[in-house]
Amino acid sequence: MGTTTTPTPNPQGGTPHQPGVYSAQEKRHRIFAIMAASSGNLVEWFDFYVYAFSALYFAGAFFPQSDPTVQLLNTAGVFAAGFLMRPIGGWLFGRIADKYGRKLSLLISVAMMCTGSLVIACLPTYAQIGAWAPFLLLVCRLFQGLSVGGEYGTTATYMSEVALKGQRGFFSSFQYVTLIGGQLLAVLVIVILEAILTDQELRAWGWRIPFVCGAVAAVVALMLRRTLHETQTDAAKNNEEAGTIRGLFRHHAAAFVTVLGYTAGGSLIFYTFTTYMQKYLVNTVHLPIKTASYVMTVALFVYMCMQPLFGMLSDRIGRRNNMLLFGALGALLTVPILTALQHTTSPYVALALIIAALAIVSFYTSISGIVKAEMFPPEVRALGVGLAYAVANAIFGGTAEYVALYLKDQGHESSFFWYVTVMMVIAFLFSFRLPKQAAYLHHDH
Repeated sequence: MGTTTTPTPNPQGGTPHQPGVYSAQEKRHRIFAIMAASSGNLVEWFDFYVYAFSALYFAGAFFPQSDPTVQLLNTAGVFAAGFLMRPIGGWLFGRIADKYGRKLSLLISVAMMCTGSLVIACLPTYAQIGAWAPFLLLVCRLFQGLSVGGEYGTTATYMSEVALKGQRGFFSSFQYVTLIGGQLLAVLVIVILEAILTDQELRAWGWRIPFVCGAVAAVVALMLRRTLHETQTDAAKNNEEAGTIRGLFRHHAAAFVTVLGYTAGGSLIFYTFTTYMQKYLVNTVHLPIKTASYVMTVALFVYMCMQPLFGMLSDRIGRRNNMLLFGALGALLTVPILTALQHTTSPYVALALIIAALAIVSFYTSISGIVKAEMFPPEVRALGVGLAYAVANAIFGGTAEYVALYLKDQGHESSFFWYVTVMMVIAFLFSFRLPKQAAYLHHDH
């Protein structure tokens, strides 16, 4: 890693001014830019996660096996396959963002997600077209995986660059506010549908409604993102190594490995206590489906509200300390929390335990974007952030549900608890590699 970087301009262009000094107009412009970028991020993740939360209802439409666990394994496998496209998306959209601009990358990614959701909403079932149904579902998920693989890195980069200096942890935390908000909205839509439709109607056609909603919302997000101002400088764009794998690994391989190391554990524990947790509450804790949905709705709402608070904490104690606390607490408490959940019968106790786990995860997710962006210069920032995140997610995050369900099916469910714990120890160790003062972005104007 080097020690210099090109200052990030304000969203309106023009000359950078003194560190931490912003006019009231520029503050408004930057906050609006964060909101516009966040809106697209929310829609992207709503579209991606609504698959996970509605899988309990549409699994039988595409995978007609009689065993519910086998059906969920199949849908989880397709969910994981979407993650396999993330490294390609991280590379492709990272290159576009670093070489041609953040705005173009953000517009393309949300348009692709919109298309994927609309097609899933219209897909015929296994009973109608046989094996083509799960195949087309897989194709749509691969398409969405490519899109969301590029979304994270570019959004994290853009939001970190427009965030106000001295408050970057706080403002960048809104990436996960909207990411979690997308999950929350996905759960809320399912809860509303469960209240107005019968179980039979949901399994027959009601599961399609959330995908239609996501496609419509993506069009609105696309319009908002068209108003964004570019943050990538011409000097960075014109760098011959801008957005290239060669430029990333020639000068920033150590930073890439560090980000990959702590993101692996972060991704695994995040998906364990969010998307997989609903199925865990149904299959292991044996809560009714609707009760599990209510528990996750409340838990995700509290989790979303935590993000700015933990982001503010990082502005005070430093990103490195946030990450060390995340790794240490995750390693110490994952097994006790999951074991306690396994034996509880009360939805209130389950809710309290999940919120406690999500508080630990918040040390990481609140600063997930900024702690990565600070590791790379602007000419490879989106690529470095997006590719490292996407690779770790594809290997550890996207497979979380599948590994957990497989181990449960084999009668070794508690082994998954220790798997998560080991990855948290690794995240803790890699967090020691974080610099006490960021070499990049921290000193931008």
